[in-house]
Amino acid sequence: MSNLEQTLSIIKPDAVERDLSENIKKIFIKNNLEIKDSKKLQITKDEAAEFYKVHQSKPFFNDLCAYLSSGPIEVMILEGKNAISLNRKLMGATDPKNAEENTIRKLYGISIDKNSVHGSDSVDNAKIEIKFFFKN
Repeated sequence: MSNLEQTLSIIKPDAVERDLSENIKKIFIKNNLEIKDSKKLQITKDEAAEFYKVHQSKPFFNDLCAYLSSGPIEVMILEGKNAISLNRKLMGATDPKNAEENTIRKLYGISIDKNSVHGSDSVDNAKIEIKFFFKN
């Protein structure tokens, strides 16, 4: 059985605004994650709330939704061997201050809120998140 997986990656508004999309994509490609599909869009606060509904009970929920809908984002389907765990390793810790050297968040994250990227955390969530942005 192959460990070929797909995961959703989002380049968040802070990174798109600073024109970091290509740098981030190069990190994925260099680490054997293929970008199967990609698009740049802006979502509404309601769409962000729907996307992040798993976090709706958390104190940071409203800020998270406001932030994700604050500017253009780039969403991608990444595919590769163990893509979900590999992507999470490449992203680094949620708080850039705690992220390992050379991870995307260490390199480009501004703060725990503006940490440049999102990635699915499980096979089930990857399916849900991919379907959210890539309907067909």
